[in-house]
Amino acid sequence: MVPEERKLFDNGSHQNVLLEDFGHGEMVQANVHMIVDNGKGMILDPGGHKVFKHLLAEVGGLVGIENLQYIFLSHQDPDIVAATNGWLMTTKATALTSHLWIRFIPHFGVDKLVIDRIKPVGDEGCTVKLGETELLILPAHFMHSPGNLHIYDPVSKILYSGDLGASLGQDYIYVENFDEHIKYIEGFHKRYIPTNKVLKAWLKMVRQLDIETIAPQHGAIMKGKDVVNRFLDWLEDLQCGIDIMEDIYKIPDKPFEG
Repeated sequence: MVPEERKLFDNGSHQNVLLEDFGHGEMVQANVHMIVDNGKGMILDPGGHKVFKHLLAEVGGLVGIENLQYIFLSHQDPDIVAATNGWLMTTKATALTSHLWIRFIPHFGVDKLVIDRIKPVGDEGCTVKLGETELLILPAHFMHSPGNLHIYDPVSKILYSGDLGASLGQDYIYVENFDEHIKYIEGFHKRYIPTNKVLKAWLKMVRQLDIETIAPQHGAIMKGKDVVNRFLDWLEDLQCGIDIMEDIYKIPDKPFEG
């Protein structure tokens, strides 16, 4: 039974679930999301080996392993793709990722028997049918990866934003006060997003969508149009990456202190 606070949406035939956080110790905290439509499932950014067996059991309880249709990999980071081989070997699912990472992900030990089930998505994104619903795979390049993709679910009106919107250190699942939440997201976005120019391009695209919830891969979920719009407005003028770090490009003279 999924706890109510982890059900992002449920209309009977379509569910959006935040899977259990099984603890990460020294690893970065990571959210794993699942979309289910008419009994068919997609798992988003399923992470590494230490959570694999727990997530596999949870997915099996939700839809049955045989009904996992897709594994979505928003980009190439290990907290997203490290257990790809396990998912492909134990299910019949197809993995979807940017075409840039097709030859990189196999370095995580993907068996040759299943490697052809990792399918490339072009830079422009695409639509993909899960059950009876067409999901949008959106271009989100350079946020923060050069090959980066987001998913928009038009039924639940949830935007799965990968590392965009990530927060660190908060102790709540849902953002209630965006002004108070800024301190948990500001440092990450200033360091991991390369420039405000890419934010503006992305915003021009996503403002055309009807978004009720933004669900990132790390930290708290932004639910409700007021919080969503506050976040989008905050991104609009955010100076980040090379916008604020140009002065760091100089020959170092400080010794390493290990």
